[in-house]
Amino acid sequence: MITPFTDSGGLDLDGAQRLAARLLAGGCDGLVLNGTTGESPTTTDAEKTALVRAVREAAGEGVPVIAAVGSADTRHTVELALAAGRAGADAVLVVTPYYSTPPQEAVAAHFRTVADSCGLPVVLYDIPGRTGTRIEPDTMLRLAEHPRIVAVKDCSYDFLAAQKLLARTELAFYAGCDEHNLALYAVGGTGYVSTVANVAPRHMRAVLDAFDAGDTAGAARLQQEATELVESVMSSGLPGTVTVKGLLNALGLPAGPVRPPLLPAAPETVAHLLAAHERLTADTPEAAEPAGRAPCRTVAG
Repeated sequence: MITPFTDSGGLDLDGAQRLAARLLAGGCDGLVLNGTTGESPTTTDAEKTALVRAVREAAGEGVPVIAAVGSADTRHTVELALAAGRAGADAVLVVTPYYSTPPQEAVAAHFRTVADSCGLPVVLYDIPGRTGTRIEPDTMLRLAEHPRIVAVKDCSYDFLAAQKLLARTELAFYAGCDEHNLALYAVGGTGYVSTVANVAPRHMRAVLDAFDAGDTAGAARLQQEATELVESVMSSGLPGTVTVKGLLNALGLPAGPVRPPLLPAAPETVAHLLAAHERLTADTPEAAEPAGRAPCRTVAG
């Protein structure tokens, strides 16, 4: 989920609660807060905790709220994880330590330290394109033995490795790249953590609903229909935070500005995003509420 800000750049907790309620009504089974799309590099520890507390209140009990707590510092990551637990998070998403490029034994020690310290289920976040360091498959196999390391948000773009780990572990795999949502689910993944679901939750959920109903052709068609918006949001040369906030603002929904060093999307970019969104949602208005909520598969983050 994006982190809404006021026009002056402050944390918009009321907007966050309204956006969370809309995402859940639109079919999201859970919410990830303070992640990359949530502009975690530019929010303070106090803001991160306040956001978790506010969204926990809006979501109510029974809805998974996952707090991203990763940092480049193991000690700081543990502190964020403990604070997230006190604020009401159900689990934590922990990214590989970045910039210092730790070797694999240090990567494993980092994750184990967080899992040992916070008492919450841990979701590993493998995104070497941003961190510079992969969680290698052999490291993932060792980490899967920890009782509180239970899931992976996979942005490795290594589909073969994901399939091998699905076959050899009990880890729940979530696609972290929207173009892989259906593909990973079809080979045994649990669901996805979606940037695009911030603006089209109903459609993104419908892909997995169709697959679960046995309509694999329909699921493929729905995934293909989302391709234009996925590409516009994620592959336009701008971070997903920038494109999603530009589109949400155009739709009159809580978002607000991005924080520097990010800059807002240009008007022509927003117009393109809005047109792609309108084409995708013309037949499935995003304001409509779903019939029910499945086990946690579709997560806005």
